[in-house]
Amino acid sequence: MQATAYTYDPVSRSGQVLLDDGTAVPFDAAAFDAGGLRLLRPGQRVRIEVEGEDGAEAAGGTEGTERRITLVTLQTF
Repeated sequence: MQATAYTYDPVSRSGQVLLDDGTAVPFDAAAFDAGGLRLLRPGQRVRIEVEGEDGAEAAGGTEGTERRITLVTLQTF
C-alpha cells in the first residue's frame, strides 16, 4: 500500500503517514526500523505494510479492528 509521509520524529523514530484518502495512520519505531530507513521527510511517498485492516474494511469499518503499520519504506518506481 502507498502513502505519504506526514510527520516524523527522529528521536522516537515514529510518526504518521497519510493514506490516499486523507486518513492519518501512525507508525512506531519498529515499523520504521523494519523498512531500513535512516530519515523520513514529510511529503515523501512511502510503501507501507498494514496489519489489521482486512477485517475492518471488509466488514464496512467494524469498530475494534485497528490498522497497525508494520513496515515503512520509500516507494520506488
